[in-house]
Amino acid sequence: MSTAPLVRAIQERLREAMYRDIATPFRMAGVEFDFTAAMRGNEGRALDLILIFDTTTGDFGDREGVRVRQRVEALSRALDVTGSRYVVTAILAGALLTETVEALAETCRVLQVEDIAIGANGRPADEAAMRQLEDQIRVLLPLRLPETVAESQDGYGPALEQLVLAVPPTNKAFLDVLIAASEDGEQAVTDAAGRAVGAPFQIDQEEDPS
Repeated sequence: MSTAPLVRAIQERLREAMYRDIATPFRMAGVEFDFTAAMRGNEGRALDLILIFDTTTGDFGDREGVRVRQRVEALSRALDVTGSRYVVTAILAGALLTETVEALAETCRVLQVEDIAIGANGRPADEAAMRQLEDQIRVLLPLRLPETVAESQDGYGPALEQLVLAVPPTNKAFLDVLIAASEDGEQAVTDAAGRAVGAPFQIDQEEDPS
């Protein structure tokens, strides 16, 4: 079985994202399947089935695009037979197999992870290498929001700062309503803005004697 550093780095990053290793070979619909590595998701990603292929030095035909496609298609048929709802993702780690990516994309999600710098500890060598790895498997990782930038002098975050600058000073009451509603989420802001904008028209209609 492949012990390529790139494969181990991918597995380690996915473990940190709460994916679990699946012992290989495993059986599906009475058929035995052997892959360089296999993992499955957890909780909200419990139906994610990850297959990792070492396209540079791997076994099981990992370096041959046709055999990779045949094995994934065979597993896909077995999953269909059992009525499984697994969503299969094939990670091609190492050498680029362009034709294989195009063919596999008809059967499963395909991610290509090209060679990155791996340190002696088996992890990406530096932050740049880690970002490169994460960028290539981003769809499998939890959403991570960027860190908040420095607050404005008014004490508001960047989104509220833009709002403060966009609303004319004469509409301070309107701005206060929106800021107060922002604590309850986007829909609360939308509703508050609608009420605030519609309020003057409602008053005019009530005061109109006709």
